[in-house]
Amino acid sequence: MSSIKNVLYFQSGLGVLANMFLLFFYIFIILGHRPKPMDLILCQLSFVHIMMFITAGYIWLSDLFESLNIKNDFTCKATFYTSRVMRGLSMCITCLLSVFQAVTISPSTSLLAKFKHKLKKYIICAFFCFWSFNLSFSSTQIFSVGAYTNMSETNLMKVTKYCSYFPMNNIIKELIVTVSTIRDVFLVEVMLTTSTYMVIILNRHQRQCKHLHSIRHLRASPEKKATQTILVLVVFFVVMYWVDLIISSTSILLWRYDTVILTVQMFVVNAYPTITPLVQISSDKRIINVLKNLWLKCHQTV
Repeated sequence: MSSIKNVLYFQSGLGVLANMFLLFFYIFIILGHRPKPMDLILCQLSFVHIMMFITAGYIWLSDLFESLNIKNDFTCKATFYTSRVMRGLSMCITCLLSVFQAVTISPSTSLLAKFKHKLKKYIICAFFCFWSFNLSFSSTQIFSVGAYTNMSETNLMKVTKYCSYFPMNNIIKELIVTVSTIRDVFLVEVMLTTSTYMVIILNRHQRQCKHLHSIRHLRASPEKKATQTILVLVVFFVVMYWVDLIISSTSILLWRYDTVILTVQMFVVNAYPTITPLVQISSDKRIINVLKNLWLKCHQTV
């Protein structure tokens, strides 16, 4: 078990460092230059992922609480609530990223073309809606999570050493599950639809460029590179989402969480926010140029 926790520590450390690098980079771009709408989305996504790493590590947080002698309801409620909000925001912003790129690469004759010039305005409104919805919807965690006690309460589902889920009214539980399912299915459907649309657009461009014998231009297209990067992120997110959904659903049906299940779920949940900044760093030419310049300066100094 200690080796698995070490893997989680490494994953969390790598994810936090990579997302912090991206966050500071995009803040610098936003403050120092005229930011692109994509920069605003990626800056927001990096911040959300940093918060996910801070709050989602239930196992190591339990150890931290034990050393600090913090075992109260507030700690459990705040941790679970923040984690649920950030996971919802990660899903919403990833969906927005996919929609934004689909609009960006859409041809001028398409219905989406008229939204291109108002993307920045729509993105800011989307951020406000995402935060408002997730902050309010996730508030159910405040009432359904609390400190675990040694009382013989059979309806309690112990999740971490000090936190557990309380039994809820069936009507409220069904309402929460229904709204959550509708939200998740809608966002996943939008991601898959926009991803399919982008693949069709790319294939169409590929055929046109082959016909015009200018394949080199297609390979150098920054729009194509950005679209391919977002397609990778969306597909990876959807896969990790379904794996997490299966684990969570199984645990709820069995009304039981053990350390192994929790550890596997943490690894799955943290996989997407770990991979996302690494893919983005390796595909953003501006970041690559900054790293090259830093490497040259360090090499010259040495």
